[in-house]
Amino acid sequence: MIDQVESVRDKAIISLFADSGLRLNELAAIKSQDIAWDNRLIKVRCKGNKEALAVFGKKTGIYLRQWLNEYNPKDGCIWGTNWYGIEEMLKQLKAKTGLPCNAHTFRRTFASILAKRGVDSLHIMRLGRWESISMVERYTRSVRFEDSLKLYSPIVD
Repeated sequence: MIDQVESVRDKAIISLFADSGLRLNELAAIKSQDIAWDNRLIKVRCKGNKEALAVFGKKTGIYLRQWLNEYNPKDGCIWGTNWYGIEEMLKQLKAKTGLPCNAHTFRRTFASILAKRGVDSLHIMRLGRWESISMVERYTRSVRFEDSLKLYSPIVD
């Protein structure tokens, strides 16, 4: 999907959604001062106006830096648009690719990929800023027995 968009901003948005499992309103409200570059964390406002941290990877950091060097926001949101503009960009990407493309799909995918990599539900809950493990388990239903079997090693050897 990243290769299907042309602007650095849109690459940064898609990459950040995938890396962090951010909700649309969390991503849309990011300000420059919310980003801790050294440990690749972003301070976000979650549901209930709670403050939390979201993680991002090295490649996402590259896209973010490229965008911020290009756009250079003075204050306020780093994207130059609001949540509606981000949502519209995702709708256009869906039309172009034919793939599901919305913030919630990225969030579910974030949880499922972590689960398939062997990250337990408690850690996924914390990384994705969910309030309950039951929500994480709802999001990770796509993890099959065969996926879990790959992570298994005998207790008694």
